[in-house]
Amino acid sequence: MKNSEQGTIFAIPKEITEVAKTLEKADFEAYLIGGCVRDLLLDKKPKDWDFTTNATPEEIMKIFSNTFYENEYGTVGVINENVSDETLRVVEVTPYRLEAKYSNKRHPDAVTFGKKLDDDLKRRDFTMNAIALKIEKENDAGCEVSVIDLFGGQEDLKTGIIRAVGEPAARFAEDALRILRAIRLSAELDFTIEEKTAEAIKANARHLENISAERIRDEFSSILLSDNPQKALILSHNLCILPFVLPELEKGISVKQNSAHAYDVWEHSLRTLQHAAKRNFVFEVRLAALLHDLGKIPARRWSEEKKDWTFYGHDVVGAKIAAKILSRLKFPKKTIDDVVKLVRWHMFFSDTEVITLSSVRRMIRNVGQENIWKLMDVRAADRIGTGRPKESPYRLRKYQAMVEEASRDPISVSMLKIAGGKIMEITNLKPGPKIGFILHALLEEVLEDPKLNTAEYLENRVGELAKLSDNELKKVGQTAKDKKTKEEEKIVKEIRDKYWVK
Repeated sequence: MKNSEQGTIFAIPKEITEVAKTLEKADFEAYLIGGCVRDLLLDKKPKDWDFTTNATPEEIMKIFSNTFYENEYGTVGVINENVSDETLRVVEVTPYRLEAKYSNKRHPDAVTFGKKLDDDLKRRDFTMNAIALKIEKENDAGCEVSVIDLFGGQEDLKTGIIRAVGEPAARFAEDALRILRAIRLSAELDFTIEEKTAEAIKANARHLENISAERIRDEFSSILLSDNPQKALILSHNLCILPFVLPELEKGISVKQNSAHAYDVWEHSLRTLQHAAKRNFVFEVRLAALLHDLGKIPARRWSEEKKDWTFYGHDVVGAKIAAKILSRLKFPKKTIDDVVKLVRWHMFFSDTEVITLSSVRRMIRNVGQENIWKLMDVRAADRIGTGRPKESPYRLRKYQAMVEEASRDPISVSMLKIAGGKIMEITNLKPGPKIGFILHALLEEVLEDPKLNTAEYLENRVGELAKLSDNELKKVGQTAKDKKTKEEEKIVKEIRDKYWVK
């Protein structure tokens, strides 16, 4: 964003300015609106582009060659073909709308299109989203725009305030999803919710019961993917929202843990999630980080012997709780399966001096090769969530080294592009030690030159090796075994050196 003597200048892509020009050439108004305006004013790249106009849906579709219209609210999708930037592929153009009654707390009973921009702006949710930009002209510096801000949205953006347009209670009574949107924006932007707006959220939180699980899931997911999920969930608790989104989480408040933990289950869960966000871990890890210890709430028992709390089986119980939560929120089956595995197995390993590679391999089979490193990330976040100062002590690095060692392809005859059955077919040999000798002889050659590992070369070579005596083959095979052992030792050393472990 730049300022000139004439006005504010933004870098707006030509695909977007062309939409405005097309509307205006047809004698309609065109204003950028919503999140893209907010992002531009915050010097961020917009994730999508939206216009509002005094044209009806039918008029919009008439003047653009490639559009789709599949909703009840007037929004027409204008398609830009042959663009590499996905944020420019579809531009939404929506007619001005008038305020309407919302009997179901989510959708207007009827949609009435307006003719004035002012009518459309005053029905929007927050002041930061009720700012409109009109593209006035283009020059070498960018696009000069005029800003229409009737409700002080620019000032609220500067001061980091989320404020409802007009009467807050009316905005949330119209559409209860705005409640979660306010929380999500506070997490994404690290903004504070204005006092009257916060009071109205608390008073109207019950209306979230009218919102579909899918819409709640989408806002909740965006909160977890933000930089400040811990702040957002604490705010959700303070404003009485969590009972309608994730009531199981609040049950962890004041549930003390054993002496290894500095925090109760509630705060531990939030801190674990926040560290996952800090490390920019993927969504499934963040979700598992938040849910991983909810099984401790029903599993907690006092041990007179240990004089401390125990949580035996909380990983199994927690996996069932996680499955119930994620199913209720209508998450995709793949997400549910992956997160439940991460919760179920988050207590993997304990003593690196006792665990074996075979047990690590079993763990990899339990969670799946695609999830094992996610499990390691959950473990790292969990450690910080207990109040520990370091994410990767020796024990965790040892786990990582063992996982990498157990995950790699073993150096064995199974890596050859030929099997014993094929050798018998080529040579007419019967099952016996000689087949193994031939396989190990082939392995010796491939270890020396991996490019030889082709079906064509190996099949041709089999005929030559089959002519050797058993003793000659055994000698060649033993050389291969010795070389294999050295290669194994070399690779294991490299892995352990990588993680600074023995």
